[in-house]
Amino acid sequence: MLLYHGSNVVVRTPRILTPSRALDFGPGFYTTSSMQQAERWSVLTTRRRREGSPIVTTFSLDDDLLDLDVLTFESATEDWLVFVSQNRKNAYRGPRHDIVAGPVANDRTMAVIGSYMAGEIDAQTALVLLLPQKLDDQYAFLSHRALQRLTFEGVASVES
Repeated sequence: MLLYHGSNVVVRTPRILTPSRALDFGPGFYTTSSMQQAERWSVLTTRRRREGSPIVTTFSLDDDLLDLDVLTFESATEDWLVFVSQNRKNAYRGPRHDIVAGPVANDRTMAVIGSYMAGEIDAQTALVLLLPQKLDDQYAFLSHRALQRLTFEGVASVES
């Protein structure tokens, strides 16, 4: 499987960095199976950091993940909503996974998720409001063992 990482720099050797903001699945190295999503991430990251240029790095993922703890959310479910909310509040205290895969809580969805996190709407209402959204996927590599399953394949510059 090919995965893409959008950034403002080439990433040949992925690392888990402590982010300056809370992320959907916690601190990790984030990729997606969508080249378009990675291109958007690269442009946003370059603008946010005000340096570098939009770059998408391609990785192949080893198919043998049986010895890793992989948590997969097939769609935006209540479990996904709770997991994302806890991570975005830096309040997740559950089991540590090597890889978490599932929908992206992006700029289009953050108003709904923010309302859920603030207690303004319940989970069922939030999920109904999220249904019309086309949510791209994301794969968060949360352990060094998981990162070792990625193989650098190449880079592409993105027009911003």
